[in-house]
Amino acid sequence: MELEIVWLVRAAWITVWIVSILPLVIASIPSSKLNSFRELVLSFAGRGKILHPSSQKFTIPQKCFAHFYVIGVVWTTLLLAATWMYACKMAPLSSEEFQLSDIASRLAGGSHVFSFYKSHMTPVEHRLKVWRAVFLLLLMEIHVLRRLIESFYVFKYSPSARMHILGYFAGLFFYVTAPLSLCSNIAPAVARFAGNQVAEFIANGKSHTSAPEFNLLLSISPLMKLGSLQWIGGAIFLWGWIHQRRCHAILGSLRENPSQAKEYIIPYGDWFGMVSCPHFLAEIVLYAGLLIASGGTDITIWLLFGFVAANLTYAAGETHRWYLRKFENYPANRHAIFPYVY
Repeated sequence: MELEIVWLVRAAWITVWIVSILPLVIASIPSSKLNSFRELVLSFAGRGKILHPSSQKFTIPQKCFAHFYVIGVVWTTLLLAATWMYACKMAPLSSEEFQLSDIASRLAGGSHVFSFYKSHMTPVEHRLKVWRAVFLLLLMEIHVLRRLIESFYVFKYSPSARMHILGYFAGLFFYVTAPLSLCSNIAPAVARFAGNQVAEFIANGKSHTSAPEFNLLLSISPLMKLGSLQWIGGAIFLWGWIHQRRCHAILGSLRENPSQAKEYIIPYGDWFGMVSCPHFLAEIVLYAGLLIASGGTDITIWLLFGFVAANLTYAAGETHRWYLRKFENYPANRHAIFPYVY
């Protein structure tokens, strides 16, 4: 069951790579023979100011981006709550067990970080994997909650800003599949646990079901026992998270007055001094943090990260070219998304 879920999620990502990322890569090839294909791809992948003028037929308002974050918050919260409860009940991590696991790992020659080789997993290693999933989902929860708040209180989309309906469905897919990708290897066990809890409640009734004991220290302390990779990844995630919040605030401030609703202005401040799309760069940075915090051994999370990086790099390139066409005085030292590179 576990392998079925894992491979199902991986198959979904591979399909999305073939259907969406591969055309973006082909469209990025600088050849005049691909102009028609490039316009076709942009008609589906574009949004807002980079949406092709000929593709307005099957579009919806860009403010529907809020739907992604509503789905993301609800789904991530459910996964986090179920996984955290499972971790506390079925995968407790005592200090003694953690020390023994660490000693055994050192005697065996380390943890083989960033190796795709899967050895037999001991009970303690399984518990560490469960708590890593809790940590990753907690970071994802912090991310989607902020994006939801920003979609209502920070961003002020132009009334003419549209997105293609296929892009809308792709966004819904992403915010369902991305949180699941962070815990897919333990999702079957968590689902069975949650199902058993619900079945017990139904069978025994509320009056005969014991209230779950909650100990804040026992619920949080196992997170403190995670390895250095988790904390390095968490720090990188927060670095990207903070800069994305700042860049979004800058973009939102450009349309504080109703008279600016249809007006485009060159943004300045924070990472805008280096690139045209620092909010995309920050998104890639925070997902890189999630990848590092995961340990780098799960192909599913690599597929997730690759999708984010490829999709945002393409969008940043188109946005950068739009800025250059729109503003004659656009800063010449800015790159599209990666400082001094692209």
